[in-house]
Amino acid sequence: MSGSMNRATLLGHLGADPEIRRTQDGRPIATFSLATSESWRDRNTGEKRELTEWHRVVIFNEALAKVAEQYLKKGSQVLVEGQIKTRKWQDQQGQDRYSTEIVLQAYNASLTMTGGGGNGSGYRQGGNGPGDYGYEPDRAAGQSSRPASSSSSSENFSRDLDDDIPF
Repeated sequence: MSGSMNRATLLGHLGADPEIRRTQDGRPIATFSLATSESWRDRNTGEKRELTEWHRVVIFNEALAKVAEQYLKKGSQVLVEGQIKTRKWQDQQGQDRYSTEIVLQAYNASLTMTGGGGNGSGYRQGGNGPGDYGYEPDRAAGQSSRPASSSSSSENFSRDLDDDIPF
């Protein structure tokens, strides 16, 4: 095989508050169920149909787990990017069972709070780059999140809209 990639991107809502466990050295591991759904109209009856899929998400990335612990709640809408992993385990009767999960770990994972149903911060929380934990793009660019109160700033804004668009 010349190349391959294991990458899952899901946008959905949390079915319950994240469950937080800790490793022996105190690092958090977050686990939650994410619901994704699609809807359509039945061709024969015209009735609206909906299908919801549930995905198990496990976060081993310490920064992302802390974000999940502090900010995510039941109903929060999030965009997660990670790897699909299937693990094998045995139940109490000794039967082999399999669980497929979306795993966020290391630097190739991201968690974006999109604001639907949760606190609405919308900051991207990732393992590297400008989306790192605590980064605020507007503040880094020198922009304030407060609206300008003077009328001259609104005039400047409308004047900026009158500029020619280069495409």
